[in-house]
Amino acid sequence: PEMNPLMALSHHDIQSGTPAAKSVPELPGGGQLLFPGRRMIAAYGTPNEPAMGVLGEQDPQATAVRITKLAEQYKNSSKEKVIPAFEIIATTALGSPGKDNLYSGVMPPGWIEPWVDAAEKAGILVILDLQPGRASMLDQAKKYERLLARPHVGLALDPEWKLTKDQLPLQQIGSVDVAEINEVGDWLAALVTRKNLPQKIFTIHQFRLDMIRHRERLASWDELATVIHVDGSGTPG
Repeated sequence: PEMNPLMALSHHDIQSGTPAAKSVPELPGGGQLLFPGRRMIAAYGTPNEPAMGVLGEQDPQATAVRITKLAEQYKNSSKEKVIPAFEIIATTALGSPGKDNLYSGVMPPGWIEPWVDAAEKAGILVILDLQPGRASMLDQAKKYERLLARPHVGLALDPEWKLTKDQLPLQQIGSVDVAEINEVGDWLAALVTRKNLPQKIFTIHQFRLDMIRHRERLASWDELATVIHVDGSGTPG
C-alpha cells in the first residue's frame, strides 16, 4: 500500500516498537494525497433545489450516475486522472435574516448524509460549500464535523456571500479577511490529524481580487490541498 506522508512515527514510537501508525483510508481514485494527478469534474448545487444547480435536479444515486458519465467525457482530454465530485451547498445565503439574523440557511447534516453515502459508494469526492452570510465560517464548518470526518468529504468557503453587519446578500460582492480562512484551515487540518484521515480538499472561491483580503498571508497545511477556485463568467479579461 502507498505510504501516507502525512503519517509519521515519533522517535519514541520507533524506539519502543509501538504500532502507533494507523492505516489511512484511500481517497476516491486511490492514494492519500489529492494533487498532483487529479482533475475533478463536479456536480454543483443544493439537494432537491434544481434552481441552485444540476446537483439538485435528481436524487443522490441518479446524480452519481450523471456526474460519473460526464467525468468519463473528460478522460481523453486530461493528462490527469479524472475524478467525479459533488459540491454541495450546505449553507445558503438568504435574502432575509432568519431567526439568528445571520442571513444564511444551514442545511442539517442528516439531510446531506444520503448524498455523502451515495458518493462514497460510487467513488465520488464530496465538497461541502459554505455561503456564510453574517455567520462565522468556522462556526458553520463545525456544524458539519461529523461529515467532514469521513475520508472523501472536503470543504469549500465562498467569500462572495460573506457579509458584514451592514451588508445584505445580492446587494454587493462579499469578502473575507484571510485570517478567518486560516482559522478554518487550522481547524480542518487538526481534524484530519485527529481522525487519521487522508488529505482533504480545501476550496476557496474567488473571482475578484478584493474577495480575499491579505491573501498573501494564506497559510498552507500538509493535511489540506488548498485550491483557489476562480469561478464566474464574463469576457476573457
